[in-house]
Amino acid sequence: MSEITCCPACASAATSVIYQLDAIPVQSCILLDTPEEARAFPRRPLVLRFCDDCGFVYNAVFNLAQVDYASTTEESQHFSGTFNRFARDLVAEIASLHDLKGQQVLEIGCGKGDFLQELVQQTGAQGLGVDPGFIPARLPGANGQDIRFQREYFDPATVPATDYIVCRHTLEHIPAVGQFMADVMAATRGRDEIGVFFETPDVARVLDEGAFWDIYYEHCSYFTLGSHARLFERAGMGVTRLYLAYDGQYIIQYANIGGSEYLAQADDLDRVRALAARFPAKVAETRAYWTDYVQSRHASGKRVAIWGGGSKGVSFLTTNDLAAEIAQVIDINPFKQGKYLPGTGHRVSGPDDLHAAPPDTVIVMNPIYLPEIRDQLAGMGLAPELVAV
Repeated sequence: MSEITCCPACASAATSVIYQLDAIPVQSCILLDTPEEARAFPRRPLVLRFCDDCGFVYNAVFNLAQVDYASTTEESQHFSGTFNRFARDLVAEIASLHDLKGQQVLEIGCGKGDFLQELVQQTGAQGLGVDPGFIPARLPGANGQDIRFQREYFDPATVPATDYIVCRHTLEHIPAVGQFMADVMAATRGRDEIGVFFETPDVARVLDEGAFWDIYYEHCSYFTLGSHARLFERAGMGVTRLYLAYDGQYIIQYANIGGSEYLAQADDLDRVRALAARFPAKVAETRAYWTDYVQSRHASGKRVAIWGGGSKGVSFLTTNDLAAEIAQVIDINPFKQGKYLPGTGHRVSGPDDLHAAPPDTVIVMNPIYLPEIRDQLAGMGLAPELVAV
């Protein structure tokens, strides 16, 4: 197992290990048809390194050949009203900052195409989505005059000239982040007027909370506000707007070609160094807390469910070897229901299945969904203990 010790973002050798796992599933959003297939799903080690020079965090033993993004995966959060409101508001913000009517917009890593469709509808832009996991049947009628898709990995040589670039929740899946930014720059064709919008998970919160459920194999690259901005500046892009959104979980960044403005929120290295130094103890404490929380309730005869059958749920279960202790895994995404989680083989059920076997405790994998889930459970006449990680 070869380990990359030089930072993929800035090439510094000043990196150190802050977290290790012996084996975790190599994909956590994959849809598996049987519990046997799910339990036998491949696992690989994870070794997180922190770069003291730029603040970048990365999986030093990540092997891209182990991950197939063209396989049947299900990462969409667009079945949640909370998430849809956030996405619509984000599109409205982009539209308020850039007149995209009649402009060509490229979305790199468009997923199932929901965000690009909303962007085209709100702005009057012409959209092109690129993603190997795009499923045409999920967006019927969209692949026409105003929006089209290329079901492939992003390559600047295969996309036409564009006026605006969007990339959401893709950068964290890229191991060679420096080369990826060079490819993004190539897609601009050197035109200074092209705007760039990126959305990426924030690792500072993960470090601060010891949020082990937000660490999984597909996420090989982890950014803070500062390390995100510094990556773009090294690539020749100027960061013009930078902030955290979605309850502090996501980095929102606007950029264009040229010099950066000074953004105080990017000046975070000292804070992140301190968080990285404390992380090994913090993540051990957090893991121990949740293991005890689940095991003690299970031992007392309580039914424990988790709400969220995506990456967070898979990491929560497999990192702490929780299997029989969790009676149910619930998700509102109908494409996940009836499928099985890699690693543990838990079946993903819809909320209606809770009627037949009501849980005593429901652990919500993302606290931003607590109000939405509480209302749904109340509407079903259920009032379990409800907590969020």
